[in-house]
Amino acid sequence: MNWNIQIKSFLTYLRLEKSLAKNSIEAYERDVRKLASFCEGLNPIQLPKQVDANTIRLFIKTITEIGLSATSQARILSGLKAFFNFLFLEKEIIVDPTEFIDSPRLGRKLPDVLSIEEMNKILEGIDLSRKEGHRNRAMLEVMYSCGLRVSELTDFRISCIYYDEGFIRVIGKGNKERLVPIGDEALKWMSIYLKQDRVHFPIQHGQEDFAFLNLRGKKISRMSVFNIIKDAVERLGIKKQISPHTFRHSFATHLVEAGADLRAVQEMLGHASITTTEIYTHLDRLRLKEEILSFHPRYK
Repeated sequence: MNWNIQIKSFLTYLRLEKSLAKNSIEAYERDVRKLASFCEGLNPIQLPKQVDANTIRLFIKTITEIGLSATSQARILSGLKAFFNFLFLEKEIIVDPTEFIDSPRLGRKLPDVLSIEEMNKILEGIDLSRKEGHRNRAMLEVMYSCGLRVSELTDFRISCIYYDEGFIRVIGKGNKERLVPIGDEALKWMSIYLKQDRVHFPIQHGQEDFAFLNLRGKKISRMSVFNIIKDAVERLGIKKQISPHTFRHSFATHLVEAGADLRAVQEMLGHASITTTEIYTHLDRLRLKEEILSFHPRYK
């Protein structure tokens, strides 16, 4: 079978069986098509079933020579490994040519982390006199309190807040659900925002359940969240590379440094699949909540 047919089958597999997001699927496709283009330029042309380890090594050597970073090479190789593993599972090939190909060594560059003091200054420095002030405070409190991805924050819905239980329901990657403990401070600012400010937003049809709206009444965008954080950081003069993901990384770092159980933190980050109906049978909810409430600086 030719490259196009195999790639289309692979993308269908990623979408239907792996439930990957559109952006992830497109990234896999770009990586595999790089190899396809390379193989179609060889003499003789190589089809997917003809690719061996030497072809992979030659491809990696080629993208290295044109200047692709080790990080980019590792990402591309990861995509190729997924592709050939799929072909192996489908019995289209009998040997996976990427099985013994090692990823390039990556330098360990740790992302910036906000200290607890810096985080408190950012949250408490939000200008509440602005029309969107309480929204911004509630939004950043929830992001840090629950370690959310920016996409999880922008997609967060009012119907996913369980005030009495002290949990929120989060829809993560691949539409996987998890329940995350939320502290009183974040709940307090959410209540203020929802009761005092959001009711005055011109809410657009179909946007009623989204918690965080822009001033036009539509779900807030990822770029807006980035700009809000950037503005808050710059006004305080913090000289770090800060993004929405910094809040998530700081959430995890502060918990681990304080002694929180690593498995509990991983569950909060969405590295385990936890659905609403499974929460009572597959997760010690009280233990998990106590773990987070005991160590998170904004819960104390």
